[in-house]
Amino acid sequence: MATTLKPMLSVIHQPHELQALLNERKRQGASIGFVPTMGALHDGHASLIEKSWNENDVTVCSIFVNPTQFNNPDDFLHYPKTIEQDTQLLQEAGCDYLFLPTSETMYPTGTPRTRFDFGALETVMEGAFRAGHFNGVGIIVSKLLHLVQPDKAYFGLKDLQQYLVVKQLVADLGFPVQIIGCPIIRDEDGLAMSSRNKRLTATQRAIAPLLYKALQKAESLLATKDFGQIQEEVAALLATEPSFKLEYFEIADGQTLESIKHYSPEKSIALCIAAFLGDVRLIDNILIEK
Repeated sequence: MATTLKPMLSVIHQPHELQALLNERKRQGASIGFVPTMGALHDGHASLIEKSWNENDVTVCSIFVNPTQFNNPDDFLHYPKTIEQDTQLLQEAGCDYLFLPTSETMYPTGTPRTRFDFGALETVMEGAFRAGHFNGVGIIVSKLLHLVQPDKAYFGLKDLQQYLVVKQLVADLGFPVQIIGCPIIRDEDGLAMSSRNKRLTATQRAIAPLLYKALQKAESLLATKDFGQIQEEVAALLATEPSFKLEYFEIADGQTLESIKHYSPEKSIALCIAAFLGDVRLIDNILIEK
């Protein structure tokens, strides 16, 4: 397990170098924790690193803005890049190794031709609005897990659908790794921390917490109102701010994300929302587990 002293961060660019270092640590009996990211790190990412640091002997973080999971070229182009701040955060949180590859390193033969099929899980919500997104996620997560071969890998539950897709991927392909979902970290006003928040203007940032307030309103109505009415009230609340454009709000099974029509106190429920604030796309959820 981790010592009380935080390690000095080592930055590695080549897969074979990272593999050699981790293989040596494994020969010494060390356990490996892994946090894959796309950078523009914030306190939510720091919580994942700190959890790994507390549960493993070695913590690895990757920063790679993966082109294969973007269906919107502008979103990929404008994805924030803050590597100096990121390395400082990783150092303070207790990361041992930062893997910082290029697209040429991760995709030496060009765009992969392999295609994943995650069934119904990828046809709803994010899958319905971001064609090819989860195929890209599946490819890069597979490559990174194969490279790092961690004992545990940590994913934030703000991207709930991604977490469930990764769990299915690992189960289907037999990766010997425990996938751990970690709670959403929020700012004081309730806005879920996200790398995309850096793109919000000051005016948009002041409006953005309405997304979480809509979810809270929906949660408060679950046991008393028809789900169709709840969806209408969520849409009406967001409509009070014209800068918001609701993409979807779904009340779904917390394990499969299949749409559900009636409240059951014995059933896990996921309230999931996505909306544009200006040209910045934000997602959030409340997961009610049983």
